[in-house]
Amino acid sequence: MQFEEFKAKVMVSFRLDLNSYKEKQLKRRLDSYIVKLKLKGYEELYRQITQKREDYEKFLDHLTINVSEFFRDPHRFTELQQHLKEMFRDRNSVKIWSAACSNGSEPYSIAIILEEMGLAGRSSIDATDLDRQILNKARQARYNRDGLKNVSTERLQRFFDVQGDLYVLKDIVKKKISFRYHDLLNDEYQKNYDLIVCRNVTIYFTREAQDLIYKKFHRSLNTNGILFIGGSEMIFNYKELGYEKLSPCFYKKGT
Repeated sequence: MQFEEFKAKVMVSFRLDLNSYKEKQLKRRLDSYIVKLKLKGYEELYRQITQKREDYEKFLDHLTINVSEFFRDPHRFTELQQHLKEMFRDRNSVKIWSAACSNGSEPYSIAIILEEMGLAGRSSIDATDLDRQILNKARQARYNRDGLKNVSTERLQRFFDVQGDLYVLKDIVKKKISFRYHDLLNDEYQKNYDLIVCRNVTIYFTREAQDLIYKKFHRSLNTNGILFIGGSEMIFNYKELGYEKLSPCFYKKGT
């Protein structure tokens, strides 16, 4: 089985559109996975992931590159806090979506900020991901110290319990997040969000897939809603897509 046939079969079997991923990066990751599992090629990999759901989940976990940490790029979260303050001046409540949330570090970081601002009760946070295994880890909210390097001692003491080598989020933060499965490329997007956070995700997609996602985010945002992306990403055609650029990582939906 060749690379193109493997992608086509995965699309039919799982509705996973591998053609929307950058080809060289995708092929490199798939080939490394085949070597890691000591498989003979794409045909054996396809047979494995279709026979056991657990093997498909492991394949997806490798493919989606689940790297995340609390308050990644701290200065951007300081900027986010200012945007949130402005939002709450104009709205009674704020609806937030953390898309491709990985292990939950990002939505939980936002929940911590809102709790500190005394605005948690006026907000709701949805968090979604394509990887069901990582969603389960996110719900457990158990982290090692490496992912908490940007969390202050004060925040660690206030919002986490220490269990051995792990830091476990307290329920006051955990209960603020609603996790669910969602495929950015194929599933419907919910509407009426005031803030959408999708960081360091679209860099793995083709330009066409990026534009599709940003258009869907635009339709999901309320007027003057904000899209928060990663420091390694940039929306070159933001005006064409209906956004106003506020700063390198923040884009606002125009009227």
